[in-house]
Amino acid sequence: MKLKLTSILALSLLFLASCGSESSEGETSTTDSLATAEEPTGENNVAYIWGAAALEGTARDTDRFRPRPTVTSRYLGLTFTAIFDAWSRYDETAIPVYGTTVERRPKEEWTLENKEKAISYAAYGALTEYYYSDSVYFQGIMKDLGYDHTVKSTDATTPEGVGHLVAQALIEARKDDGSNQYASHEGSNDQPFFDYTNYNPVNSADKSKDVMRWQPKYFDDGKGGKFAPSCLTAHWGNVETIALDSASEFRPAAPPALGSEQLKNEVAEVAEIQEKMTDHDKALVEFMRDGPKSVQQAGHWLKFAQFVSRRDKHTLDQDVKMYFLVEITAMDGFIAAWDTKMYYDYARPYALVHEYYKGKKIKAWGGQGKGIVEMDGSQWQPYSPPSFLCPPFPSYVSGHSTISGGCAEALKLFTGSDVFGDSAVVVAGTMTEIDPKFFGDTVVLRFPTFTEAAEMAGQSRVMGGYHIQVDNVAGLELGRQVARKAWAFYNQHLGK
Repeated sequence: MKLKLTSILALSLLFLASCGSESSEGETSTTDSLATAEEPTGENNVAYIWGAAALEGTARDTDRFRPRPTVTSRYLGLTFTAIFDAWSRYDETAIPVYGTTVERRPKEEWTLENKEKAISYAAYGALTEYYYSDSVYFQGIMKDLGYDHTVKSTDATTPEGVGHLVAQALIEARKDDGSNQYASHEGSNDQPFFDYTNYNPVNSADKSKDVMRWQPKYFDDGKGGKFAPSCLTAHWGNVETIALDSASEFRPAAPPALGSEQLKNEVAEVAEIQEKMTDHDKALVEFMRDGPKSVQQAGHWLKFAQFVSRRDKHTLDQDVKMYFLVEITAMDGFIAAWDTKMYYDYARPYALVHEYYKGKKIKAWGGQGKGIVEMDGSQWQPYSPPSFLCPPFPSYVSGHSTISGGCAEALKLFTGSDVFGDSAVVVAGTMTEIDPKFFGDTVVLRFPTFTEAAEMAGQSRVMGGYHIQVDNVAGLELGRQVARKAWAFYNQHLGK
């Protein structure tokens, strides 16, 4: 990663008389008024650089431990809370979430240099705690920024001391937050994030007792064998939220029952969509599903937020605030989604299509290298590689939809507009097929608004066969409710 930073010396020579600047929230903040025309913006500001470093840490975590979106959403949410808390000590009104014992610094210390240093030590402290396997990588980021990672000062009159202190306060406050990161719950046997609720699915991978309940599925282990992953972090609805009063605060109503007209129609929709899948559909499914170096949904929307930073030429102050809002929304969104998932323990389309179409001839994706073929409905499968047939946890509500609905709403509230404008180029099929003959066209996915990006993310899960439509619709609404609560919390901590 090549860092493009204007040196502190060069910046000091270019500083002009302080002047106000309009933030992306349509307001002029006190700290923004200390910025100059030469302050690094977009990808060059230090908050953006730590955002990119956090994304790399998330990608590495995924490669090392397999996808665990709940866990990485917490890591990102807490990292950007630590950054916000450090920054708040150099603002007139902002209130830290956890670093409340660290006093606000005098106004003459509210310089860009001090803010950069404080948030860097806070980011380093949080990231090396949560992505500890990549501590050397984060040490490299500190070195590139010109900081000594070995400095452990807790002198609150220095920016490095502020950074260390708020990171320590956050880490300590979250040690027993219900995530079981430190395997402290009885029976964990030194397994971080062990499910202390001891969830035991009604169905096994080999036998279904209740078609409406979640069933584990066999994945290809890449070595000629197979394995059935257990439910991922079944206890996650017990994790302490940041902005929400409780995980169940916005829990949606129950999904449709077996035999209902709604369920029949929604299962039929999943089967029909797959039969008629276009290259654009496949590209969207794969882009939103994410592939190697995946950053999961919280990271995906951090990437989208970084596009906004580049587009709007954000200062450090603006990025600190935007990432904080987006990532606490994603973190609480996952907690709320898992509360709903485990409360209803609802089946995925994999089982529902089999139930409704067994003994009937349908056209569907036959697996890698087969394309769309005729089959008995009991052989239907999602459009997904055998190494990841479908997410290993209950269906209702969709996590993609919840986080996308929430983060899109957060960005809309932050910027004061629904205009987005990002895009992605994807070759259809490359993350699902293995034979290039079954790759499709190069597709440009366009996201004109935040709302459309969220709805495309949610719909991609129906297209892929991971969810029925009710999972998507309820998830989008749940996410938006979480975002509105996070927005109120965010404004409270800005001292508004």
